[in-house]
Amino acid sequence: MTFEMIMFLVLGAAAGGFINGLSGTGTALFALGFYLVVVPPVTAVAIVALMSVLVGVQGLWVVRASIFARRDRLLRFILPGLCGVPLGLVLLSIADSATLRLGIAVFLIIYGGYFGFRAALPAFERSTPVIDGLVGFVGGALGGAAGVSGALPAMWLSIRPWTKSETRAVLQPFNMVMLTTTVTLLFFRGAYDAVALKALAVTIPCGLIAAQVGLFVFRRLNDITFRRLLILLTLAMGVGILLSELA
Repeated sequence: MTFEMIMFLVLGAAAGGFINGLSGTGTALFALGFYLVVVPPVTAVAIVALMSVLVGVQGLWVVRASIFARRDRLLRFILPGLCGVPLGLVLLSIADSATLRLGIAVFLIIYGGYFGFRAALPAFERSTPVIDGLVGFVGGALGGAAGVSGALPAMWLSIRPWTKSETRAVLQPFNMVMLTTTVTLLFFRGAYDAVALKALAVTIPCGLIAAQVGLFVFRRLNDITFRRLLILLTLAMGVGILLSELA
């Protein structure tokens, strides 16, 4: 590997690992731009997906108590999400993925821009198991169709007045299950070739260290600040998707 390739891989791993440690999502948004400069698109997706899963284990450990305390809540998102992934793959084969991603980007920008800079955040307090399941299902479908499984759950969870640990105890496992599905499919398609394995040898250690820095910051955020962070992250996701499609 050249020095330029190593540099871009390290920068992407540092950015993606930090945001994963901080919020439990958003790795691809901050890492893919660096990876795509030096490796093919399929290899870049394969790298970021596996790195997200491995780096995310650290975040799961931090909120393990919240995960086990409300396993029923987590399953309301994950099980429908897994059912939604095949539908997303069907949509990918019959719909224009670029148009779909642009629509998602505009929606995220409007939502993130409107709520991100309000003095008071919205708070949807009552229990909504049906909506939770629908959000998980659509999130899985969007992951299969456009690679943005975490966008809708992040948006929905940001308006729930839960603690930061409760929110992360849903968002991070959901993303990891969807990404593990992606990694499995990519593995059987031969995406983890020699180039990908060499890149992973660089990105995984850097991502793990950067995630620890993000977790350090996460532990010092209060619940309101974390919710606002998620809303602003949806705005960043929308802008990132929009720019990638327009480019």
